[in-house]
Amino acid sequence: MTTTPAHQAPVRLTQFAHGGGCACKIPPGELEEVVAGLTASPLAGGDTPLLVGLATGDDAAVVTHRGTALVCTADFFTPVVDDPYAWGRIAAANALSDVYAMGGRPVLAVNLLAWPRDRLPFDLAREVLRGGLDIATEAGCHIGGGHSVDDPEPKYGMAVTGIADPARLLRNDAGRPGLPLSLTKPLGIGVLNNRHKATGERFAHAVATMAALNREASEAALAAGAECATDVTGFGFLGHLHKLARASGVTAVVDTAAVPYLEGAREAVRDGYVSGGTRRNLEWVAPHTDFGDTDADTRLLLADAQTSGGLLVAGEVPGAPVVGELVPRGAHSVVLR
Repeated sequence: MTTTPAHQAPVRLTQFAHGGGCACKIPPGELEEVVAGLTASPLAGGDTPLLVGLATGDDAAVVTHRGTALVCTADFFTPVVDDPYAWGRIAAANALSDVYAMGGRPVLAVNLLAWPRDRLPFDLAREVLRGGLDIATEAGCHIGGGHSVDDPEPKYGMAVTGIADPARLLRNDAGRPGLPLSLTKPLGIGVLNNRHKATGERFAHAVATMAALNREASEAALAAGAECATDVTGFGFLGHLHKLARASGVTAVVDTAAVPYLEGAREAVRDGYVSGGTRRNLEWVAPHTDFGDTDADTRLLLADAQTSGGLLVAGEVPGAPVVGELVPRGAHSVVLR
């Protein structure tokens, strides 16, 4: 939490936001209605064909140029923690994750900053930007400026460009029956963040998880020959798994006992720290999911709106738990067992 002079109360950045982190995304069902029909036709001519666009709802857009895949994405959100430096690190790791989720390497980013200049001091904004710079430096990604606006609600993130081998992309539509499903970070980030926002309790292990780059997971997935992956963020594990299964024309069977969770996540659900975004995620996936006898708390955790979550890979990733498998398409896109 940010410190201030002794005569002032500490600034809690999360209190300046209606939501927190990726939980403030527009609900997936509503978003799909908004963008329906907006898929552009392929441009005639030129040497930059579009490999990945809006059609499958993948993590980033990809074009090819002179034999190289250019991976482009943007991600920003409201404060997920009170500490401005930690928020900057988390937001940067989350934005870079989209490139890693496509099998790419981020090379250039620009900052996206919205700041209530009459309500919050700029020294806090500087700490946010410093956090983003440090994570980009860790990733070997240049920061080349950015854009800022005066806004009643603070927001921060990045637009990122990466490069990849067009023959070795990780796509959400490349899943095949028989492949195992690996998850590279535990779930439960959303409910712990919501508890932090409500109570001020700090969860250092959640911050460390969010700020950790998905670089090694992406490299390991590619080295293992994986072709299909996505990252788990605001639509929750179930939401992103449903999108992957739908795009690939398969059904995903989840071993619920194998899914890892952060310490304290189940207690946070039990105590009611569940965001509206998580409940909307669960409502969206319900028609496409066979929940079996999975209990209500587990369903919420599987739909928990993650911020800077891990990679969900169709394939085995060394060191990551296998949480299910892909099978031929059935009546549902996701089956819980």
